Amino acid sequence: MRADDFDEIAFFRAIHESGASALLIGRRALVLLGLPVLTADYDFWVHIEHLAEFNAAAAPFELHPTIATDEARRLGRYVLENSEHIDVLVARSLTTLDGVTVRFDDVWARRRAVRLADGAGVDVQVPGIEDLILTKRFAARPKDLEDIRLLRLLQREDGDG
Repeated sequence: MRADDFDEIAFFRAIHESGASALLIGRRALVLLGLPVLTADYDFWVHIEHLAEFNAAAAPFELHPTIATDEARRLGRYVLENSEHIDVLVARSLTTLDGVTVRFDDVWARRRAVRLADGAGVDVQVPGIEDLILTKRFAARPKDLEDIRLLRLLQREDGDG
């Protein structure tokens, strides 16, 4: 598969079928939830023991890790890339800028499956809204603060807040 022919649905299907515990986070998750944001990349938080499965799912799309698996585990992050860019977090837990510890296993237990709207029968795993807000607080850049505002509005619409 040429990098320029990236098939997002097939990519999400491959991750789903790989068995890897992988959460789509970042703005691409907001897009799946129906929020009006733009993004050019993907962000995933993957269980630290499932990197091999996740990387194997990405390999047919010619997405290559920028560092070895052991190094990624040590650093807590890496990138898969070709003409696409996928940031991958691999820590068991991360801390928000204001000191809240967020554990992958807890977020995974509260995740929600979002069915792709195109009828492909593919579910993408995303954090619940409150946990997605926490992931936005890892960096708390201006765009993250705007994303948090939008997520709070969605939360009110859904009756979850």
